[in-house]
Amino acid sequence: MKKMSKVFKLNLLSAALIPAFGSAFAADDDVAQFIKPDSTVSVGVGNWSGDRHQAGILDGMRKSGSHLGLDVDVVKRDDATGTWFMLKGQNLGLDTRELRLDLQRQGDVGGYLEYSKIPYDNPFTFNTPLQGIGTQNLVVGTTQGGAFAMREVKIGLERERWSLGVFKKLTTDVDFKFDFKNEDKKGTRQAGGGSAGLFSVEPFDSTIRQFEAVLRYTGKELQLSGGYNASWYDNNISLVMQRLNGITGGTNASFNAVTPISVALSNQAHQVFLDGDYAFNPTTHGTFKLAYGRATQNERLPTFDLAAPNNRYWNAPDRLNGRIDTTLVQLGLTAQPMPKLSLTASLRYNDVKDKTPVAPFVGTNPAGAATVYNTPHSYTTTVGKLEASYRLPENFKLTGGVDYSTQDRSYPMIGTLYVPFRSEVNETTYRVALRRSLADELNGTISFLHSDRDGSAYRPANGTLPFSNQINPLHIADRTRNKLRFALDWAPLSQLDVQFRMDESRDKYPDEGRPYGLKDGRATLFAVDASYALSDDWKLSAWYSNDVTKAREVSARAPNGGALDAVKESRIKDVGDSLGVNLRGMVSAKLQLGLGLDWYQTLSSYPQSQALVGAAVAYPAGSAGPLPDVNTNMIRIKFDGKYELDKVSSLGVDFIHERWRSNDWTWNYANGSPFTYFSGGITCTGCSATPVGVVDGTTVTRKSTQVANFIGIRYNYKFQ
Repeated sequence: MKKMSKVFKLNLLSAALIPAFGSAFAADDDVAQFIKPDSTVSVGVGNWSGDRHQAGILDGMRKSGSHLGLDVDVVKRDDATGTWFMLKGQNLGLDTRELRLDLQRQGDVGGYLEYSKIPYDNPFTFNTPLQGIGTQNLVVGTTQGGAFAMREVKIGLERERWSLGVFKKLTTDVDFKFDFKNEDKKGTRQAGGGSAGLFSVEPFDSTIRQFEAVLRYTGKELQLSGGYNASWYDNNISLVMQRLNGITGGTNASFNAVTPISVALSNQAHQVFLDGDYAFNPTTHGTFKLAYGRATQNERLPTFDLAAPNNRYWNAPDRLNGRIDTTLVQLGLTAQPMPKLSLTASLRYNDVKDKTPVAPFVGTNPAGAATVYNTPHSYTTTVGKLEASYRLPENFKLTGGVDYSTQDRSYPMIGTLYVPFRSEVNETTYRVALRRSLADELNGTISFLHSDRDGSAYRPANGTLPFSNQINPLHIADRTRNKLRFALDWAPLSQLDVQFRMDESRDKYPDEGRPYGLKDGRATLFAVDASYALSDDWKLSAWYSNDVTKAREVSARAPNGGALDAVKESRIKDVGDSLGVNLRGMVSAKLQLGLGLDWYQTLSSYPQSQALVGAAVAYPAGSAGPLPDVNTNMIRIKFDGKYELDKVSSLGVDFIHERWRSNDWTWNYANGSPFTYFSGGITCTGCSATPVGVVDGTTVTRKSTQVANFIGIRYNYKFQ
C-alpha cells in the first residue's frame, strides 16, 4: 500500500498568488506512516518590494513590506477508539487566514469548526474630499460653505466566515448531518451619487446566515436524502444619506441638499427537499428530486418616513411585502437494455411565482399619476432530455441526444414597457458525439450541438423611443446556436502525456423586423497541456490556451426621446492568451528546486461605425471614433527551493518576480489624465437662493505598470 505525501510544501505567501505553483510528491511504502500521517508546522517571512494594487486585491498582500507565513497541519488518531483529531491552518499570518478543526470517529459521529477571512482591496486609489466614508452619512464638498480638503483614500471589503457541522450515524442505513455558516461583510464599495456625477461609496455591514439539516437513508435498492435549508440576510445599514456641503435647501432632483441612497434590504429564504435513487435492477436506475421554497422581504422601506422631496411616492406602501415561491420536480432514468446500448432520460419542472404586490413607487406629485411600478416576474420552465449511447466496432462510441425546453414568462401589466416582452420561449437542442479509444495511449472525442430558440409573439413596448418595438432582447430573442468540440488525450511514451482541446461556438440572431440588438456572436477556445518526465528526478510541464469571443451589435440613438438620428454598429472582440511552464526536480537527496513561468494577456477591442439619419447633428468632436483597444498582461517568474536539514526539518526559499501592465482607459481621459468627478463646477439650480457651482474633484488613479519582487524563507518541521 502506498501513500503519496507532500515532500515540498509551498510557502502559502506565494501559494495564495499562484494556484499552479506545483508541488513535488514522494512515495512512502510504510503502512504505519499511512495510518498515522505526519503533522507539520511551517513558519516563514517574506517581503514584497512594491505595492501590488491589482495582483494583490484578494491575497492580503497588496502593500509592500514584510508578511508573516504561518501554517499548521496536525493529524492525530486514537487507536483505541478510532477517533481522528485534525487541525489545519493556512495563511495564519495574513488577512486570508483559514483555520479548520475536525473531530470524528470514522463511520459513527463527527463534527468540524471552520474559520476563514476573505479580503477584497479595490485596485484604484481615490483622491477625494468626500467625508463620512464608512458611515451612513456622507458629505460631498462644494464651493458653498467651504470645500473639504482632498485626501487619498483606499476602499475595500472584508468577509469573516464561521462554519460548523455535525454528522451522526443513527443506524446501519440512516445518518444525519447539519451545517451552519455565518458570514459578516464589512467595508465600503465604490458607488455613485444618484443621477449626479458625484463620487460616493456604499458602506457594508451585513450578515448572512445559512443552515442545512439532512437525513439520509442508504439501502440496497433505495437511497433517500431529505431535509431543510434556510438563509437569512440582515443588513445593519438601512439607508445612506448624502449631503452637499453647505447647501440646506432646493428641489433639483439631481442635486438635492440631502439625497437618500438605497441599499440592500434584509430578507430570508426557506426550502424543504427530498432526493431519491432507486435501482429497479443492476442496469436500471430511477432518480427524483422534489423541493419547495419561499423567499420573503418585508422590511419597512427606510425612505417611507423621510420628508419630501426625498421620501417615497405619496401613494407607495411602507414596505414591499416581497414573496417568491419556488417548486421543483425532477425525474430521471438511466438504463442499459442491451450490453452495447445505454439510455438516459430526465424531466425537470421549475416553477417560480413572484407574489409580490404591484405598487407605485415613483410619481410626480400627490395629485399626479404614478410613473414607475415594481415589476414582479414569474416563470415556469419545463426541460426534457433524452440521450442514447451505443458502442460500435473498432472501439467507437456514438452518443446522441435531444433537449427540449419551454418557458412561460409573465410580463408587466401596469406602467411603461420600454422593451418588448415575450410570454413564451422555447428551445430545442440536438447533440451528437463520437468517441474512440485507441488503447491506453490515445483517446479522442468529437461532438456537435445545434439548438434553435423561438417563442410567442412579442407584447409591444409603449415607451417613447421611436425604435422601442424594433429591439431584439438578447435573453429571449430568436437564436440559432452551433457548437463543435474536439478533444484528444495522447500518451505516446510512458514519460509523456498531452491533452488537447478545441471548441467553436456560433450564435445568430435573425432580424425579423427587429434590427436593433445583438446580431451574431462567435467564441473559440484552443488549449494544450503537456507533461514530460525528463528523468526519475526531474519533470517538465507546460500549458497554453487561447480564447476569442466576438459579438456584433446594432444600436440607435434618439436624444431626449426624440426622433431617431443615428445608428451605430459595434463589433466587440475579447482575446485571451495564457501560458505556463514549470520545471521541478531533485538536485540531490536533500535539495529540491523548482522554476516556473506564468504569462497572461487579454485584448479587448471596440471597433464601431455610425451612420447619421436625416439632418441629425453630428456627435461632439472626438467622440465619433471607435474606442481604443485595452491590452492587459501579467507575467510571473518563480523560483523555489527546499533543503532537508534532517529527517524532521527542512528549510525553504521562494522568489517571485511579478509584472502587471494595462492601458485600460475606463478611468482615464483620452489625454491619459485621471478621471475627475465634476471638476468643472456644474451649476446646481434650486439648491439655495443663489445657484452654486458643485465641485467634487475626486480623481481615480491606478498605475498602468506595477512591478514587485517577493523573497521569502521558511522553516518546516514535522512530527507525530
